[in-house]
Amino acid sequence: MTAGDALTARSLQDLQAIRRALAERAAQAAAAEARRRAAEERRQAEQQMFARAVGPVQPLPDRRRAALAPEPPPPIPVQRQLDEQRVLLESISDDFDVSTLLDTDDQLSFRRPGVNVDVTQRLRRGDWSIQRQLDLHGLRTDEAREALAAFIRECHKQGLRCLRVVHGKGLGSPGRTPVLKSRVQSWLVQKNEVLAFVQARPLEGGAGALVVLLRPVSRYGG
Repeated sequence: MTAGDALTARSLQDLQAIRRALAERAAQAAAAEARRRAAEERRQAEQQMFARAVGPVQPLPDRRRAALAPEPPPPIPVQRQLDEQRVLLESISDDFDVSTLLDTDDQLSFRRPGVNVDVTQRLRRGDWSIQRQLDLHGLRTDEAREALAAFIRECHKQGLRCLRVVHGKGLGSPGRTPVLKSRVQSWLVQKNEVLAFVQARPLEGGAGALVVLLRPVSRYGG
């Protein structure tokens, strides 16, 4: 046998060995696939058997979670807003004649019936500290009326007692007549929260402002 024949024989042997290895691998893969399919068929058969045995089922709720209803949005107090607007319009009038209710001394003042004159004297002396102020400069009559009514109502709710209302001296008004001053006096007299008021001291605004005393808030919210 020549060297070439020997080389050819070894090549054939190697090729046959490769073919056998490939065939063995293919057989192993086919066997593994067959085992996988058989296992899957058994699993499905077991599941079907269990399902037929127990019948239809429903998942149990997760006890670790609390089903909370969504928080509703806060209600809009539409009716209360309408009522308050109506109170602002109806509680004070521009046609109310306050002249007969004012004490016509050198400085006009007002006190409710039954309120001792000592109250207005103490207001003039500054026995009560001014806790809040409202400046009505530059407002139209209707704007000033609504602003004053809201100011008095809110201060009374908060339990404040002594306020200052700046209405100006009317020097910039037509005819230099203090229209807003008399209107403010009339409006304050019509507010039940107001016990008394006096013209402010010179350092607190003088003839251009009033110092107002409110009723104390009762225990029952009145």
